[in-house]
Amino acid sequence: MDEFIGELRMLKAWAGNPSITEITRRVHTAWRQAGRPRNEWPARSTVGNCFRIGRRRPNTDLLLAVVHALTDGDAATVSIWRQALRAVLGEVEASARVTAYDRLPAPPAPLVGRGDLLARAESFFLDEGAASVIALEGMAGMGKTALALVLARRLRPAGRADAPVFFARLRGTAPGEPPADPSAVLECFLRFLGVAGERIPHGLDARVQLYRQMLAGTGTLIVLDDAADGDQIRPLLPTSPTCRTVVTSRVALYDVDGIERLRVPPLDAAGSAELLGRVAGIERIGPGSADGRRIGELLGHQPQALAIIGRHLREHPHWNLSDYYRESLTLLAMEGGVRASLAASDARLPRGARRLLRLLALHPLHEIGIQAIAALADESATSVRRHLTVLTRAHLVHEGEPDRYRLPDLVHAYAEERICVDEPASRMREALDRVLTHYRNRTDHGGRSRTSRLDTAAVRKRFKHTDAWSGGVSPTVGEPAASVAA
Repeated sequence: MDEFIGELRMLKAWAGNPSITEITRRVHTAWRQAGRPRNEWPARSTVGNCFRIGRRRPNTDLLLAVVHALTDGDAATVSIWRQALRAVLGEVEASARVTAYDRLPAPPAPLVGRGDLLARAESFFLDEGAASVIALEGMAGMGKTALALVLARRLRPAGRADAPVFFARLRGTAPGEPPADPSAVLECFLRFLGVAGERIPHGLDARVQLYRQMLAGTGTLIVLDDAADGDQIRPLLPTSPTCRTVVTSRVALYDVDGIERLRVPPLDAAGSAELLGRVAGIERIGPGSADGRRIGELLGHQPQALAIIGRHLREHPHWNLSDYYRESLTLLAMEGGVRASLAASDARLPRGARRLLRLLALHPLHEIGIQAIAALADESATSVRRHLTVLTRAHLVHEGEPDRYRLPDLVHAYAEERICVDEPASRMREALDRVLTHYRNRTDHGGRSRTSRLDTAAVRKRFKHTDAWSGGVSPTVGEPAASVAA
């Protein structure tokens, strides 16, 4: 809705920035000609409120009347704005639809290989001076929800047996759905606490105040799954030290004070083998299987992808383990759900960060320095740092050494798919040309370093892949074509 109002303000500027008084006069004229009674005509202040940010349910008729007044009644333009308004209001209504329970649902998948992480998370709550809120953060498919629900079940005996338990899906990255409105989540929680509908305040601040008052001293356990950002969860966090809250999120919630943050990483090699064997059947994998370890490594030890391949192994007994090579594993994992999970995270990114994510897929699968990224994107180091901050916060890029970054394997595969759709091959080759030139010019004590030579050779290979995507001819970048192809 705020974006819609922002566009309405721009329309007002485009129309010559007429005063609110003048817009009101035009609306009155149009409504008089349409035969609407005078007692329905809006006051000047009401028209002015149409340009205010922060309104959830404005008057649809009046908004369209304002658009009509600003466009001299152009029917086609008004029709476009009417469709946009319907979409916006539909999203507002969708955000108010909340999935919440006064109990813990069953975990969506078995928890494998997370014993140490679970013990560490539990210790945050049980140690002296314990935290009351913990955020489990990590990229898509890491099993954060399963971990949160198992953790919550282990926490229950430590508290009061009759203490309330609340669970809400916040839809921070749900495909095709807006994040849940915290005001609507609070309405559900207040009803769970026994507040009658007519006693629930309308405003968010009033709901937060009543919610926190009623939770004081209750020892309530709250699970907030898939948080979009700090703004969404702050109103839902109790202030009572007896209450405990577990949050899951694909973004780093470093802008929320007073919480313990715990990154949920990929599984280790043993955990990957255990999950693959549990889903596929231990007889299908075999104990200590080298092929099983290889599959885990090629999938970056990502639990969702391992579960997908485990199901494929179970359902396709005629496939040998050696049939699962890098390309087939990546494609099966993407088709099985990893692509949709990563696309949901990708959809929440700003435009600049989305473009950089795709360009990073042009680089081989190892760390890349900030200057090389700047050359790849054709932007300043300061600008790409801003994009990288967004991507690392979303756990789509990992920072290793200072100013050295890497895409996780499956994120790299996803971004490689997307760049073929979103960027023309000519721009891909230009980006590779820039980064190759950067590596060729980089010096270390007067000569090119070994890392620089390796990077140069690896990027040359990417030209060959780019040509395969586009059917083009490799640029020589100052060398014979045969040398580049080699």
